[in-house]
Amino acid sequence: MANALYPLWKEALLQASASSALNGSGTTGVYCALVDTGTYTYSSAHQYYSDLSGVVGTDQEIGATKTYTNGVFDGGDLTYTSVTGNSVEALVVYIKNAGANTTWRLVAYIDTSVTGLPVTPNGGNISVTWNASGIFGL
Repeated sequence: MANALYPLWKEALLQASASSALNGSGTTGVYCALVDTGTYTYSSAHQYYSDLSGVVGTDQEIGATKTYTNGVFDGGDLTYTSVTGNSVEALVVYIKNAGANTTWRLVAYIDTSVTGLPVTPNGGNISVTWNASGIFGL
């Protein structure tokens, strides 16, 4: 699978639907999950976090350093601490809100051009360094 933006997020974005913007923080922030592709397979029909399986470690927020330049979304690098569990081959960016995870929109599936992936957690930290050209562009 190549990197992809989830089509149902793009549709929600075009319609300015609730929880489609990438500008929140904290409980309404943009987060990134580490994913084991032995358990999860990307599908263009997936829309919400509850559609994911194989999440490894504790999701991290792409925090206050988010930028939106010339149609490119970018953010600060992430560190997942003390990660255990299955192997990690992909990242999923999603928008969290104050509701249940059945309302957290999936944004992007990233499994190529990620330095350090795949990785097998060993209880140590896993760092995600975003590409210098940004996380993704529209």
